[in-house]
Amino acid sequence: MAQIAEDLLLLLLDNATAQPALERERCERVLAAGVLLDLALACRVRPTVPGDAVQPGRLIALHASGPTDSVVEPAFQLLQRQPLSPDRAITKVSKDVQENVVRRLEQLGQIRRVEVGSSRRRPLYAWPLTHRDRVAAARTDLLSALFDRRPPRPATAAIVTVLHAADGLGALLSLNDRGWRWVHSRATEIASGSWVDEYPTALPEINLAITASALRSTLT
Repeated sequence: MAQIAEDLLLLLLDNATAQPALERERCERVLAAGVLLDLALACRVRPTVPGDAVQPGRLIALHASGPTDSVVEPAFQLLQRQPLSPDRAITKVSKDVQENVVRRLEQLGQIRRVEVGSSRRRPLYAWPLTHRDRVAAARTDLLSALFDRRPPRPATAAIVTVLHAADGLGALLSLNDRGWRWVHSRATEIASGSWVDEYPTALPEINLAITASALRSTLT
C-alpha cells in the first residue's frame, strides 16, 4: 500500500553511499508526504471540503475497509484521532517514517541494512539495494513523465509533486541549465494537477491530486 513512500526512498538512495541523498529532516518530510499520499490514493484520507464539520484546511481520515500496512497505519491512526493541518500532519508523521519505510523495504527484500559507523553512541547505517528492478521501473516512469511528457501514473505524479515541492529533484538528476528549465516546467505542470487530465482517472486519483495540492506548500 505504501508504494509512493517506498519508491521515494528507493529513488533517493545514493548509489555510492547507499544513504538518502537528502538531509535527514527534508528526507523525513518527503517520506511523510509520500505516506499521506499513499493514504489519499487508497481513499483513506482527504482534505476538508465545505460542509465538513471540521475546521477548514485540515486532513481528515475516512472510513474504509481493508488492511493497511506498517508504513501507513501510524499516519492513518493519527488522523483518525484528530484532523490536522497538512504541515502538522507531515511534522508528526515524519518522526518515525524513515525507519518505518526502511524496515518495510528490508522485509520486502528490496534493501539490506549495513552498519557504517556511529554518532553520539547511535549506529549509522547504509541501505544498499538488493534488487534494482523496482527502483529502475520507478526511475523510468519518472524520466518518461518529465522528459517524454508521457502521462504519469498516479504514484509517479505524486513522487514528482513531492520532490518538486521539496526541491529534491536535484538528488535524482544531474542536468544543465536548459535541462533544468525543462524539468522545472514539466514538474510544475504535473504538480499543478495537469496529469489528472492526461491519465484515465477515477475518484482515488482525483483525491490524490487534491491532497497533493494541499501538501505542496508545506514542503516548499
